[in-house]
Amino acid sequence: MAPESRIEIGMPSLDARQATLLKTLVEQFIAEGRPVGSSRLLACSGLSVSSATVRSIMVDLAERGYVSAPHTSSGRIPTPLGYRFFVDSLLEPERLARQTASELHEKLRDSSGGRDGLTNDTSALLADLTRMAGVVSVPRSDLRTLRQIEFLPLSDCRVLVVLVVDREEVQNRVVQLSKNYSRESLERAAAFINRHAAGRYLFEVGEVLRRQVQEAEAAVGEELAVLMQQAVSESADADHAGLVIAGEPNLLAFAEIGSRERLVALLRALDRKREIAGLFRRCLDADGVQIFIGNESGVTVLDECSVVTAPYRVDGEVAGVLGVIGPTRMAYQRIVPLVDLTARMFGVGLKS
Repeated sequence: MAPESRIEIGMPSLDARQATLLKTLVEQFIAEGRPVGSSRLLACSGLSVSSATVRSIMVDLAERGYVSAPHTSSGRIPTPLGYRFFVDSLLEPERLARQTASELHEKLRDSSGGRDGLTNDTSALLADLTRMAGVVSVPRSDLRTLRQIEFLPLSDCRVLVVLVVDREEVQNRVVQLSKNYSRESLERAAAFINRHAAGRYLFEVGEVLRRQVQEAEAAVGEELAVLMQQAVSESADADHAGLVIAGEPNLLAFAEIGSRERLVALLRALDRKREIAGLFRRCLDADGVQIFIGNESGVTVLDECSVVTAPYRVDGEVAGVLGVIGPTRMAYQRIVPLVDLTARMFGVGLKS
């Protein structure tokens, strides 16, 4: 499972020694959180070269934008470009510890409170396992299962649509028609849907009605056939607008995210959710794990952060996206497989 790059750049290739030193630098900086000196790089890299050669290679990597020196006499740290090369070309995802995988499985299996409870528990679990912010987009509303539908006439050519979905959730909405219809006509329309589509996901109901539009129009009339399709459709904006975020205070522990003002702005954005929701919506069509480093996300408050996301599926259909927000100095080798596994388990949990 290779994470996808989020930027299109022509990064020049590195030779074996350059790649080894960059990989060592990134891994040491992630582990220790402080600039890495040449002697440390030489000791950890396993290369049989001189200290002078290491210093020369690091100067070259700095000139090419992969590393930088916070202070004149300090060691080096990775730049966003260095992290990008690392995750695209050098990353070796860890095999998750059996204990971590078991904990994920048990906690998601034992979650209560239906979809909402499972969504809340999953975001909290991601935050707890990573010590960062866990984010889960609310599952698509049209991936709920239709149990029963009713149409009830109201005044002024309006119809009350009552949907019973999943086990016992009831949704109500009002639809405006061009004329009044009798209760009997509305009952025939509801009976048509219940007969042909009860027990299906809402997105499947819409497809069933489109395939049987002529039969529906013959049974209930053209306008009611349109009403039947409207009744089971949700706007695209509503489908993915909701996010559940947990662990925001964890981000306060990472001084590298920036100044107090930057942290406050980040926490406010997480509270508003709007900008973050836009980023997660962009990941709905992704095939597997996505990694955004620094300003790749296009969200200004995340310029000093990295975001790792993965779509989750129900019966092969993408139902939403989950992920982790943290510093660019995150343990990608552990976070990537953790997010991927959580997405797969969450999708299974939604179906059960």
